[in-house]
Amino acid sequence: MQRSFSGLKYFVTIAMLTTLTATASADDTRAKAIQKDRNQIAGTWKIVALTVNGNKSKDEDAQKLTVVNGADGTWSLRSEGNEIVRGTTSIDPTLKPKMIDIQPTTGGDKGKTYLGIYDLGESTRKLCFAPAGIERPAAFKSNPGDGRILVKFERVEKNTESTSP
Repeated sequence: MQRSFSGLKYFVTIAMLTTLTATASADDTRAKAIQKDRNQIAGTWKIVALTVNGNKSKDEDAQKLTVVNGADGTWSLRSEGNEIVRGTTSIDPTLKPKMIDIQPTTGGDKGKTYLGIYDLGESTRKLCFAPAGIERPAAFKSNPGDGRILVKFERVEKNTESTSP
């Protein structure tokens, strides 16, 4: 009986170590994917198309807006060079679609969290997010009444500097 109990203990120990190793490996893979996307996002992006609650903004209005992203997840939204709001993001590029949580650290929406998704190319980017308290979008769409915001960006400048709030 003692030998059987020892065998069970050994099996449980191996199973736990295997699980911990797999979890650590998955966490490491996720951390590397996050840093890779953060580095690719870092820089200045101009907004080339903006749709809010199903209403497409005029191109000339959307193109007055830029976002400066830091490799640390910070961001600053600017209109004609003047900062409007800044904040931080949390991302998970291992999900499909890629997930982003946006948290303003200044302005009237300070402390709120906007749930969204993103797609990232070398010089283009798409972002779709919902107002605070609304569930994360599953697709890159903004329809009348859903409150979602769909933004398309083009890279202006690539950098790795922080825009720390």
